[in-house]
This record gives sequence, structure tokens and C-alpha cells, in this order.
Amino acid sequence: MQTTPETIDTLIHARWVIPVEPHNTILEHHAVAIHEGRIVELLPSVKASEKYRAGVKHHLDGHALIPGLVNAHTHAAMSLFRGLADDLPLMDWLQNHIWPAEGKWISPEFVADGTRLAIAEMLRGGTTCFNDMYFFPDETARVADNAGIRAMVGLILIDFPTVWAANADDYLHKGIEVHDHYRHHPLIHTAFAPHAPYTVSDEPLERMVTYAEEMDLPIHMHVHETAHEADEASAQSGLRPLARLTQLGVVSPRLAAVHMTQLSDSEIAHLASSGASVVHCPESNLKLASGFCPVQKLLDAGINVALGTDGAASNNDLDMFSEMRSAALLAKAVASDASAVTAAQTLHMATLGGARALGLDNTIGSLTPGKSADITAVDLGALETQPVYHPISQLIYAAGREQVSDVWVAGRHLLKARELTTLNRASIIEKTLAWAEKIQAADEHPEA
Repeated sequence: MQTTPETIDTLIHARWVIPVEPHNTILEHHAVAIHEGRIVELLPSVKASEKYRAGVKHHLDGHALIPGLVNAHTHAAMSLFRGLADDLPLMDWLQNHIWPAEGKWISPEFVADGTRLAIAEMLRGGTTCFNDMYFFPDETARVADNAGIRAMVGLILIDFPTVWAANADDYLHKGIEVHDHYRHHPLIHTAFAPHAPYTVSDEPLERMVTYAEEMDLPIHMHVHETAHEADEASAQSGLRPLARLTQLGVVSPRLAAVHMTQLSDSEIAHLASSGASVVHCPESNLKLASGFCPVQKLLDAGINVALGTDGAASNNDLDMFSEMRSAALLAKAVASDASAVTAAQTLHMATLGGARALGLDNTIGSLTPGKSADITAVDLGALETQPVYHPISQLIYAAGREQVSDVWVAGRHLLKARELTTLNRASIIEKTLAWAEKIQAADEHPEA
């Protein structure tokens, strides 16, 4: 007896579907069925056409479908500072160039325009979720919401005053207001985002940990970014930053510790037992000569590792395909082992690893029935990725972000045949050029 096809919203047929869960799985000539923003089923294309009647059908015969990429560490608005102060050591770059520029230019308008530029770049590169840390998180959330992208908005915490807040109390108060506003939002999530061990003192960190427990929020923080940071902390307090943060209760399954280039074997063992995640930013670490994160050692210890680009002022892009390739290649050199950090492990870090670091792995990170339909389509039919023997390897070692053709977030088609559907590309470029003209003019004539 013939059954009546089930009506759904969308059916995406692809040459390959790479769900990430189960690990290293490749489904050939499969389709993803989507209804009301969620994945209903993954099944062979022939069966999908018989079982479902879809309002919208896509046939991507040369494409791989993967979970939307998770950029687990960004400073989105800093895209407007892209290329402003290159080829400088971290502390010189930060203290003598970036912090003064932020003091002069940061405003709600700057954050909104910079974040919009960043989101456009990320969507065109296959990123469907980003974890941000910056001033005016309310503006970041508003722009992300309007664009339809998923965002973990950092409730930033620093000891010193900025244009966003006057002191630690003010940062916490304003951050909690942002959280309360978006508490039940389907796409906008929040995390406490203390900047770094050297910019936040003990008492605010202890209060933040209490709030994080009460509100069930993640913690997103730069930790052990450079040897200078670790050495200076040891000299001042007798404790390396990770040890101090442990004493304060920061190191727990809630923590996404960013960079982590300076780690001893005992610290790796401690991280593993704590349940904390590490967010690896290979290209930023290389550009600022911050050091090398021992990724294979972390994976061997059972630590969840995510990938992030950092901000465009220190990378200088938000390209997760480039980040994946750099992460895989660098890990092999650091481990002196060509089999270290495989292509499948790297894709996991950029998808499900990122989702776990943000506490969102029940919602995103893999193409699993019941999860949100956050999906990226990559055209592997391009000359540059032919022939295709192993699709996952091809994604990591050969494909580029320019091969991302389509992106969906919660089933909504945000990038369609390389065109943004919720953002005005021409307007974004116009505003970006206007900011660049003002910033450059002020840099050339500081007395004005």
C-alpha cells in the first residue's frame, strides 16, 4: 500500500552529507529533511523523494553538507580595525595600538557596523554560530538577531573603565541586563566573558562564578595566551594563571579557555579532570607569536577542543576554512607526527567541539535529527577540489570559504548561491569604507 508523503518545509539533496556524529561518517547521495527549523531525518535521496513532500527542494549534486561552522572565539566589531596595527608583539599591539584605538572609536554605532561586517563575512564563509567578546554586547546581540545568525554574546568583564562600563560592578550589572533581555531567545545566547586573568581581579571573578552557577551560563576567557602572561603572573602572585583561576572557581565544565599556548603536562591533566574546554586560535597565535597550543595532547587527554579565529584585527580574517587547515597542519608540526589531529578531528573541533564549548551541543554541532537545521553547503565540484577521494580531507586541506554556496540557520536560508539574504552587502561596504576613512584620517593627523 502506498503511503502519502509527509509534508515538510525543506529537503536538501547533496552528493555527500557529513553529519560529524557519528565520527568520520560520510553519507553519499543523501538528503536532509527539515521542518520548522529542525532536522527531521537524514536518508538516501531516492527514499527522501518518496517519503517527503517539501515546500522547497535543493539539489546540490557536487556539494558536501556539513554542520554550520562554530567560530568559538571572536571580537566581531574589531573587523573595522582589520589591518590597523600589523606585525607587532601582542602587548605592544594591544596596549599601544588597539586599546588607544578602542578608546577613541568604540561606540554603539561602531560595534553595530563592525559586527554587521563580521557576520556577513562569517556567513559567506560557512559560519552559523559565533562566540563573541566585546563592548556593547547589546548591539552585537541586536545585529546578530536581525541577521538571523546564532550568537553567543559575551558579557564582558574588566577591572578598568571603558565607554561600556565604569567598573566591575557596572560590567556585571549591564551584562546581566543583556542576558535577561535575551534569556528566551532561540538564537541569541549569553556567556560571561572576563577578558583575561591580568585584567580582572579576584573579587569580580568570584562574584561572576556565583552568577554563572545561578544563571547556568558558560564562561569565555583568554587564558595562558603567552609565556609573558604566565611568567608575569607567577612573579607577581606565585601562581600561574590557571592555578589562580582554579582557586577562584573559574575552571570548571563552564569554562571555554581561549588560546592556551602555555601548558604543562600537569595543567593538561588538571584541565581534563575539570571538564573545561579549550578554544584553539592557530592563526592569531601564529601572527602574534603567542605560542603553540598542544592540541594533540589535549585530545589525547580527552579535553574538548574548539576552533576560533579571534578578531579580524589579529588574524586578519574570520575564515574558519583557513583556520581548520592551519589547525590541522600546525598540530602535526607541534606533535612531530603526521597522523596528529586528523581531518575528521579538525572538522569536529570546528563544529561539535565548538558547540560543546558553548554548551550548545544539544542544539547544534552535528546533523542529527532533532537538532537545529544549522547547515553549510560546500561546493566540492570546483576545479580546485577535484578529484574527490575523501570528502572530509578535501574540506580541510583543499577547500576554501569561497566554495561555500549556501548556509541555513534554524532552517532559514541566510546565504543563497553566495548571496546574503538578510544583510545588504553594498550598505555594509559603504559604512565600512566610511569608518576606514575616519580612522585613517585621525591616524595621519592625530592633532586634529
